[in-house]
Amino acid sequence: MDLQNQQRIKDAAEKFGAENVVVILGSSDAEGAEIYAETVSNGDPTYAGPLAGVSLGLPVYHIFDGDIRNECDPAAWEEQISMMEMVLDPDALAAAVKGIRDQFSKHSV
Repeated sequence: MDLQNQQRIKDAAEKFGAENVVVILGSSDAEGAEIYAETVSNGDPTYAGPLAGVSLGLPVYHIFDGDIRNECDPAAWEEQISMMEMVLDPDALAAAVKGIRDQFSKHSV
């Protein structure tokens, strides 16, 4: 996750309260999704960005998580996401992020 996005997430958590912020990822690989999820919930594991050492505890989901999909407009899902669902491994991506969420998130949806 680039430094600008880390700062945006940190600013949103400070402005609205961490209990009112949810992060939804769209990463295409499970390893990257885990790192991004850890960054927004437990702090930047590389200690390189604004979230280095900052444990926001944000709930983080992958767009393929069933809870998120159920909240999406079916027409928008079909138009914007369904193609990627066919070429990626949605279950592995959602599970990777869920593991980090279960371990580090302090807030829930």
